[in-house]
Amino acid sequence: MLAIIGGSGLTQLSNLDITRREVVRTPYGEPSGALIFGRIAGEDVVFLARHGYGHTIPPHLVNYRANMWALARAAGAANVVSVASVGGIRADLGPGVVVIPDQIIDYTSGRHGTYHEGGDSPVVHIDFTEPYDGALRARLLAAAAQAGEAVVDGAVYATTQGPRLETAAEVTRLERDGAHVVGMTGMPEACLARELGLPYAAICVVANWSAGRGDSAHEISFDKIEAVLQQSLGKARRIVEHLCQA
Repeated sequence: MLAIIGGSGLTQLSNLDITRREVVRTPYGEPSGALIFGRIAGEDVVFLARHGYGHTIPPHLVNYRANMWALARAAGAANVVSVASVGGIRADLGPGVVVIPDQIIDYTSGRHGTYHEGGDSPVVHIDFTEPYDGALRARLLAAAAQAGEAVVDGAVYATTQGPRLETAAEVTRLERDGAHVVGMTGMPEACLARELGLPYAAICVVANWSAGRGDSAHEISFDKIEAVLQQSLGKARRIVEHLCQA
């Protein structure tokens, strides 16, 4: 079963033929919402809205551990695809571009980023050299090609704390560090999936230029972000549909 986590602007999948909803309890508290089970292109899918169905949970308060545990253990997902909106930093990654990232830099703090917190259990380390699953990334790229959707193969996703957007100086620092796009939810989601042995990849929709870049040189327009998301998230849906068809 494929699990899809929807970020800002994607609180539901219009192409999901819903069969049931399930409220799940986990050892780490409640997930962001009920798990929505259904089918896309004849394939079983489970969907979870990362920020809740009313978009009421800010990125730093998302219960990432409960979300990933629910998808892996309660739903029995075999793969997870995250759909997330990001800001563009690199010159070719402007609004409306879709990116399949291959690396992450984590700038968050205070989030529960592991299931292994000591106590009576031994310390557990994971290899995180390649934070996104290579095979699942390849499937997403193939699905995008089949859907006729242009995507950028590879980018470094900088995860910031939020919920505020970054300053222009902070974005300059991120760029100097090697980041290409910036969002608020890439971590600890990716490393928690790795701890659970769950293949994880992301479809990132560039919603706006990051602070100090392009038409966000002096101010970011939230009205423009909404318009871009409405158009660009349709690309993500089509990619997911072709992923299921494959």
